[in-house]
Amino acid sequence: MGVDARGPEQGGTARRGQAGTMGASVLPCLFAILLAGGSPAGCAGDGSPAPHGAAGTAEKPILLNSIVDAEAFISGAEVAVVGFFQEPRSPAASQFERAAGRIAEVPFGLSTSPAVLSRYGVAADTLTLFRRVDNDRRDLDMNSKDVDAEKMTRFIRMNELRLVTEYNPVTAIGVMQSSLQLHLLLITDKMSPRHPERMRRYRAAAELFKGKILFILVDSNLKSNEQTVSFFKLKKSQLPALAIFNTPDEKQDVLTLDEVSVERVQDFCNRFLQRMQKKEDEPEEKTLNEEL
Repeated sequence: MGVDARGPEQGGTARRGQAGTMGASVLPCLFAILLAGGSPAGCAGDGSPAPHGAAGTAEKPILLNSIVDAEAFISGAEVAVVGFFQEPRSPAASQFERAAGRIAEVPFGLSTSPAVLSRYGVAADTLTLFRRVDNDRRDLDMNSKDVDAEKMTRFIRMNELRLVTEYNPVTAIGVMQSSLQLHLLLITDKMSPRHPERMRRYRAAAELFKGKILFILVDSNLKSNEQTVSFFKLKKSQLPALAIFNTPDEKQDVLTLDEVSVERVQDFCNRFLQRMQKKEDEPEEKTLNEEL
């Protein structure tokens, strides 16, 4: 990844702890907090349309007639949705097109090519969401009669994790199911005039840890997020702040910031990763010493 650890943060306060002392696993606990908090936000992201490849600007869905077309389409966006169909005029295909019209910021492709379906291991009508942040995919079987545009839309909203994903009751489900077990939360005020610049820097840092850490945005203005803020023992006067936790061992750190910068985010993540690596190395060293 080419990211090096640096010295201690300037103008920030770090707090280290173990989520297990709170009596519950971090992620299920946060998930419960979100579900209890109220209605979900309309979409994932930082409040502005997510950047994606040129495919998203054309009329949707885009026909993918070859493997080359499909691969270029999927690699050109943070999140891409492809409908794989045996017949282009099937009821499922019609519902897929309706779903595509509801989500303007996500590029939609459609393919009935046997070669393309075979390339992606699809044997029946399937909606597949591809995401770059953790190099993962999610499949929805569209052969069931009860799978309509509404259910397709919800499936996409639940699973459209990005370089920075806004945390809400819908995206929490996708976060829990992500293969990335290390999560970084930026808890901040989206109404602040500094928010656009904070997000630019936070996204730049997310690029450095792509495939290793899932970057999440928590809007401190939302009532549904108040318990999330208090969960990390933070007050609004201490924001913006970063909170990082590792789901398998429930370790967490919190860092309050004067301001968000790429360097501070990078340092914070690197030190946490180094501590994790040191913990992994300790049992091996102990075993070697015992053998000697």
